Amino acid sequence: MIRLHAIDRTSRGAYADALAQHHALRRAAFEEGRCRALRSVDAAGRDRFDTEATRYLLAIDGDGRVAGGTRLLPSDGPTLLNAVFPHLADIRGLPREPGTWECTRLFSSTRYREERPLSRAAGIVSAGMIEHCLEQGIPYLSLVVETYWIPQLAEIGWRPRPLGLPVACEGVSLCAVSIAMSEEALRETRAAYGIVASVLARTPPPPDRTRAGRGLAA
Repeated sequence: MIRLHAIDRTSRGAYADALAQHHALRRAAFEEGRCRALRSVDAAGRDRFDTEATRYLLAIDGDGRVAGGTRLLPSDGPTLLNAVFPHLADIRGLPREPGTWECTRLFSSTRYREERPLSRAAGIVSAGMIEHCLEQGIPYLSLVVETYWIPQLAEIGWRPRPLGLPVACEGVSLCAVSIAMSEEALRETRAAYGIVASVLARTPPPPDRTRAGRGLAA
């Protein structure tokens, strides 16, 4: 069973293997088709926003394999929006509500993408992220997304609120939105992905037993 694990600076030691998988998978997911500001990573798949303050939300299966993930950045520190794309919030301004965080780099591994419109792994990341925010008292998340994602976010119940007008970045249209972390958003996201119960993990995963002697498979 795939569960979503929340990882902060205090628990990273228990998740060293999963985080290494995550960075490699995330690099592969974002290395093409986006402007340089969205794909600039080092050899290990990390970028300037992978810091001690970063919180990772990783979907991990029963064998310790990462199925997908995202990261949360506190908005009172450097984020993709306030450090790279502040002009995307030129109408409503940068999020300043207490406790607001930014969500970036949400992805699912190709290994877990079924032949259907909505991937269950992506659903576990999406629904689990809202669960986590509700538990942690995080009222809003901001996101920088490619503009074509806006209707899809609305379809799963996120009700994206644009912070400014879309802007072209090397042929890609980007925009910034704010999403309310609410019980209603959680219900609609679960319904969209066919999830009926909590997906949050309460204990660390086992080591990935499939990786010995070979590289990662996405």
